[in-house]
Amino acid sequence: MKGILLVVCMVVSGIAQAQDAEKGLKDFYKDYFTIGVAVSPRALKTDEAELIKKQFNSMTAENAMKSQPIHPRENEFNWKDADSIAAFAQRNNMKLRGHTLVWHNQVPDWFFTDNGKPVSKEKLLERMRTHIQTVVGRYKGKIYAWDVVNEAISDKPDEFLRKTKWLEILGEEYIAKAFQYAHEADPNALLFYNDYNEIDPGKRAKIIRLVEGLRKNNVPIHGVGLQAHWALNEPSREQLEQTLSDFSKLGLNIQITELDISVYPKEHSARDPKAEDAKADFSDEKQQKQTAIYKMCFELFRKYKSSITSVTFWNISDRSSWLDNFPVRGRKDYPLLFDANLKPKSAYWEVVKF
Repeated sequence: MKGILLVVCMVVSGIAQAQDAEKGLKDFYKDYFTIGVAVSPRALKTDEAELIKKQFNSMTAENAMKSQPIHPRENEFNWKDADSIAAFAQRNNMKLRGHTLVWHNQVPDWFFTDNGKPVSKEKLLERMRTHIQTVVGRYKGKIYAWDVVNEAISDKPDEFLRKTKWLEILGEEYIAKAFQYAHEADPNALLFYNDYNEIDPGKRAKIIRLVEGLRKNNVPIHGVGLQAHWALNEPSREQLEQTLSDFSKLGLNIQITELDISVYPKEHSARDPKAEDAKADFSDEKQQKQTAIYKMCFELFRKYKSSITSVTFWNISDRSSWLDNFPVRGRKDYPLLFDANLKPKSAYWEVVKF
């Protein structure tokens, strides 16, 4: 009898494993939140496209909708790459997040100059409005959520807003204006403030201060995007629990917008290579630590499912990641759930095993 029961258990276990292999991340998390991925137009023409369709039900354009590529000159918009991503999402019944409308990086210089001189406040406001409303208007009904303003908070402890051309010319009101213009272009889109290093208590407090101030002034903001560029040494469970608890008290959508777990200790600034960077392998030790971090993160994401509405990975697989060139250019990283051959890593199975 025991032998028969053992065989039955093995058969049932085998069937369950086979069924799990047919599922994607989106299927495991269908009762929790959407699972997204940042993509390039090129990736959608490779074997990664099938992985995207199987595993994810949301996408973000990694770079194609940022102002530099999409609006390189005042009277020129490049829609090709962004359109191809939007079309892929529509064909495959996937949600689409827009990233990003106002940022201090990847913004063309022409925004801030007028005949070789600094642009006036009025002119820059008009340029910002035209940019936002043209881009948001083109994808109205196709993009359900936008990262409207990205990384406006300063990393300096004694400074509230990051010193940028936007702030220098327009003052603090540029943030509220950006949300206003986006809402006018698509009243149904969800509008997010997006930032990194949200697990740091000081920066987190400033992000919350900014969002509460916008809400107090009836600015149309619907959520906070937590980038979640983390590493083997952070966040701790306590850090992440406190972070999610603090943001959930805002009563807005929380979205994890750019998740990856570097296999190196966290560094916040680019630097030159060091001798130890030559050993850029994915050792068993690194894999075990990364798996444990991913497991912990998703345990807490599930705990806060009433506030978290989406979790997006920043890039598809270890085949290619922005972390391959940051903070050290050319140092290979392995920050995602799928390896370079698009196979699930051990972290994947811990994320879906609940």
